Amino acid sequence: METGWVRDAAILLARIGVGVVFLAHGLRKLAVDGMAETAAGFAEIGVPLAALSAWLVALIELFAGLALVVGVAVPVAGALLAAVMLGAYLLVHHGRGIFVDDGGGELVIALGAASLLLTVTGAGRFGFDGMVGPAVRERMRRRDRSRERVG
Repeated sequence: METGWVRDAAILLARIGVGVVFLAHGLRKLAVDGMAETAAGFAEIGVPLAALSAWLVALIELFAGLALVVGVAVPVAGALLAAVMLGAYLLVHHGRGIFVDDGGGELVIALGAASLLLTVTGAGRFGFDGMVGPAVRERMRRRDRSRERVG
């Protein structure tokens, strides 16, 4: 029995779920709370370069979250999001236990781990990378072979 589609469907669902969460967090920082309030919150909890950090985090969450949903540049998006979650854990949640209602790191740990896993698995065949990538690689192989024959 072919199980490749099951793996790719699971990756698709994971990408969409994790991506939507990050998209929502990025949009909240940018459009709901506003960047001034987000930067002030970052400063209050001791994040270095609070205004710059707030912008970087918001934009990474927004665009990398969107990349996960679409399935484009998933390894890069996943790595960026995992790095943001590592920073959130180390700067905010470390030493506060596990449960989020106590200020613990359960959400950033789960999102960071999922992002790291997507960094390794990529988009799967049901993402933009999975659909376009093989065709691009084949076209490049054919071009390289034709250059070898000519050269």
